[in-house]
Amino acid sequence: MKITAQEEYGLRILLRIARHDQKEGISIPALSESEGLSTAYVSKLTRTLRLAGYINSTPGYKGGYVLARPAGEVNVNQVMKVLGGALFSTKFCEVYPGALKLCTNSVDCSIRSLWQVIQLTVDQLLDKVTLQDLISPEQESSALLNAVLTQHAIQKPADKNSARRRQG
Repeated sequence: MKITAQEEYGLRILLRIARHDQKEGISIPALSESEGLSTAYVSKLTRTLRLAGYINSTPGYKGGYVLARPAGEVNVNQVMKVLGGALFSTKFCEVYPGALKLCTNSVDCSIRSLWQVIQLTVDQLLDKVTLQDLISPEQESSALLNAVLTQHAIQKPADKNSARRRQG
């Protein structure tokens, strides 16, 4: 599983817009220059973010893009799904069954269970993160995100041997 370029750059552009403090917004050329991306790619990403309701465009010669709502109300999980979708979807099994019409593991698939748990874990973590949490410098954001992770840590199940030792 990988974070796509569209997800990474889209989130970076949204964060750059959130950090921009001028009310007329930040232009596509300015976003392009500051992120090192082509103006065509920035245009594509800003269109996606605008259509999803995360940013608004401001008119005029000095116009640009501004957040459509406060950064604290922008859920990172939802943004990532708009930009690229979920890491795993149960439809994956329908789309990639192999050489047959149906997946040979469609009834009993322990791998599907793994992907579902990973998706649930990622969703639970990212649902706790807003754009506001990422506006701070890296060190501050890292501390905040580590606190979120610690609060929502997954408890590892005891291994089978330690469970047997407790029973016997």
